[in-house]
Amino acid sequence: MAGAAQSASGSTNHIVEPEELKFLVRQAQRGDALALDELLGILMPYIGRICAPIALQEAPDAAQEAAIAIVRNLHQLKTPEALFSWARAIAAREAVRFATRAGARNQRTTAAEPADEPDLRDAELAADIQDVLERLPPEQRAVLTLRHVEGMDEQSVSNILNVPIGTVRSRLFRARKGFRLAWGVDRR
Repeated sequence: MAGAAQSASGSTNHIVEPEELKFLVRQAQRGDALALDELLGILMPYIGRICAPIALQEAPDAAQEAAIAIVRNLHQLKTPEALFSWARAIAAREAVRFATRAGARNQRTTAAEPADEPDLRDAELAADIQDVLERLPPEQRAVLTLRHVEGMDEQSVSNILNVPIGTVRSRLFRARKGFRLAWGVDRR
């Protein structure tokens, strides 16, 4: 199990050995439909977990578009070992794009059902956290998700979102401040 590849967050039920993952990527790049299907089966729960907290109710559409982008551009992936980080970048960008577009249509959105429900002992606390996150702009949700849920450093978040590191830092600052403010108001 030590050599098994998991999603970058390590929270997938589908564990694939690195050599098997490399084989699947290479076969899918060569047009093997079964390998592509298996690869998507591995990636979709992970993509859903990236999109859900960023795109909210638009998460299923964002995840679908991310999957389409992955399939269309799989031939560009040079290093199969980088599959999850490459997919994470695509999913995060799609989620921000969908959330921004939805935000332009509606000022207030409702939560999406996460791709995989986390095992939470306090459902009320989880609902409160989700409610506070929903109030943040998509760009702030994205940096919070990538930084604190995915555990990425600021430079990696900057690379994924294609924004300067200073922008990531300012968004993180505003997101944390907004979260704390909304949390304090809601919890009184």
